[in-house]
Amino acid sequence: MNNFRPALLIATVLLAGCAGSGSQTGSASQSTWWNPVSWSWSGLNPVNWFVSSLQIAEQGVGGVNGSTPLQQKAIEDGLKGQYTLRNGMRMVDGSVVSFWQALDDSKQVEMELSGRTTVNRIEVMDKDVATDSGVKIGTRFSDLYSKAFESCKKGTGADRDGVECRAPNSQHISYVFSGDWRGPEGLMPSDDTLKNWTVSKIIWHSQNAD
Repeated sequence: MNNFRPALLIATVLLAGCAGSGSQTGSASQSTWWNPVSWSWSGLNPVNWFVSSLQIAEQGVGGVNGSTPLQQKAIEDGLKGQYTLRNGMRMVDGSVVSFWQALDDSKQVEMELSGRTTVNRIEVMDKDVATDSGVKIGTRFSDLYSKAFESCKKGTGADRDGVECRAPNSQHISYVFSGDWRGPEGLMPSDDTLKNWTVSKIIWHSQNAD
């Protein structure tokens, strides 16, 4: 019995060490890194499993809007605790930018929220979150537009292979459409091609995006 307690203590310390080292191995790249202590597990709370779906509106996404601090607790409350939150940083034009990602139970990124001190941009990839007009991931271009002129522009950055279009009658919402096209890089696909493209991302901006 005297030998049992020290052995149990040693085993406990070893297990704790393994768990601690495992939490350090988050996703990373040359320009993006994660804070291993910034995970929020509220999405795994059974109390949050039956919360109604979030909605994208002119005012924001769920309870998150332009006055929401770019902080874990504020974002968690605004998203009704439906996701696991992960904080990251990346280099943009030589400056370090902080952002939060909202992950589902399988660690799939469903939203990304960014800004300076408050949230000014939310990228939504969750197919279960729709706008108040019913647009969601998978909605066809032809269901919303007859042509790209005056509404759409070529995507940039991570969306450079897509086309971003301002939502009809909106100053804060835009849609990124993706689809098949074999045209020259940097050029807009024709309207006939775009009609079969679908929404792959919904973006909410706190200010009108040109």
